[in-house]
Amino acid sequence: MVFSSYTFILAFLPVVLIGFALLGRVEQRRARFAWLVLGSLVYCGWWRLPDLLPLAVSIVMNYRLGRWLEAGGLIQKKWLLALGVTANLALLGYFKYAGFLLTTVNAMAGTEWDAPPIILPIAISFYTFQQIAYISDAYRGRTREHSFLDYCLFVSFFPQLIAGPIVHHAQVLPQFYRRRLRFDSADLSVGISLFVFGLAKKVLIADELSPIVAQVFNNDPGTPLTFGLAWVGVTAYALQIYFDFSGYSDMALGLGRLFGIRLPLNFNSPYRATSVIDFWKRWHITLSEFLREYLYIPLGGNRKGTTRRYVNLMLTMLLGGLWHGASWSFVLWGGLHGLYLMINHAWRSVTGKGSSGQPATRGLLVTGLSRVLTFVVVLIAWVPFRAEGLPQVKRFYNAMFGLSGIDLNLGEIDNNKALVILGCLLLVWLVPNAPTVMRRYRPTFGKRLTWDGWKPLAGWVWRPEPFWAIVTSLLAIACLMQMSRAGEFIYYRF
Repeated sequence: MVFSSYTFILAFLPVVLIGFALLGRVEQRRARFAWLVLGSLVYCGWWRLPDLLPLAVSIVMNYRLGRWLEAGGLIQKKWLLALGVTANLALLGYFKYAGFLLTTVNAMAGTEWDAPPIILPIAISFYTFQQIAYISDAYRGRTREHSFLDYCLFVSFFPQLIAGPIVHHAQVLPQFYRRRLRFDSADLSVGISLFVFGLAKKVLIADELSPIVAQVFNNDPGTPLTFGLAWVGVTAYALQIYFDFSGYSDMALGLGRLFGIRLPLNFNSPYRATSVIDFWKRWHITLSEFLREYLYIPLGGNRKGTTRRYVNLMLTMLLGGLWHGASWSFVLWGGLHGLYLMINHAWRSVTGKGSSGQPATRGLLVTGLSRVLTFVVVLIAWVPFRAEGLPQVKRFYNAMFGLSGIDLNLGEIDNNKALVILGCLLLVWLVPNAPTVMRRYRPTFGKRLTWDGWKPLAGWVWRPEPFWAIVTSLLAIACLMQMSRAGEFIYYRF
């Protein structure tokens, strides 16, 4: 039951909203908490009922650890934190990496051990990291006392359960406590509009790009892969995953807002980044923040010299790549971004731009060239992220770097498909994203958004007025007409 399905939009969501509205008349707010938890468990169990078991085990284990950490002494707390992190990673490691590790051992040692038939539970990567952050915050004294029901809602809240954002308890629970959770007309307007904008990105753009990507990446290895076809295919995939993840992020923000909750921004036009450092402040923002706070800084960050800093950057990105998937292709993707970040930081050190990396004034030409260069290196790294294995990665790189010749032939990619890709690129680079268009109404938790794109569109701001109501309605109708072909979100696989 993905967000972009008839079952979710026409059945599940209306039932949850109606129940939430009716329970809004009940004085006991935890009745609404219980309803949302029940709805979230139904949503998770809809995929595979057995997926509820690891989720329940994780919730109970981390809730108890959090309470013990809040009450324990310093020495005891260190052992409890180590135990909690180890237990969480062991649970994630068993489901996600057992088969990968056995396959690797077999390849290296010549053994023939059979990998167990393990199915990855939905959302385990996200709720595991979210709860590691929770017990770490409990160790540092940053948590407050709360009931088990409150904690269940914090972990399982369905708008962000499956693919993020990864939230801290301090970002979400106070919002539930602070207000009477009843429908608000502004929340409904903002929430519905955000959801529809995200749905349009997913159904009308990302899913329409999917066949073009498949046509290039799933072709017969014996079929020639030309220079032009390789670059067009990778660009199409970069746009597909962009609109897919951007669409999901907008839909999650919108769903949260329907219940009066602002979720943190998780996606902020990353292809307008002017450096790889800037890219990782815009792509999967909450994962980047988690890796920085709970991995990079504990490893030493930039406090132990330049060499150690670069080692820490590479380790962080390698593990971040492995988090996305149990294969050497994802490790390579993380390693490439680790290398990019090392080069980026080294360049800043040489040019003396400091921690921000932004000069006081920056010309349009320099900004444009920086964005193009960043986009190109990100494109190169997307190859192992999408490829079916290292042999296909090698095949694409041979074609993209001209090792097989410079042939601009696009094969079966006709002019119409090429124009679609070009149009999507213009949307990415010139048009403000949905949270930015709605910035007056604070669609996200945290700081206010600002427009950093094409200046003529700086005044393009959403308002609850007839024009935007018509736009939203037309987009919703178009999505409903196309939704029968909608696929799952790419990040649901992680």
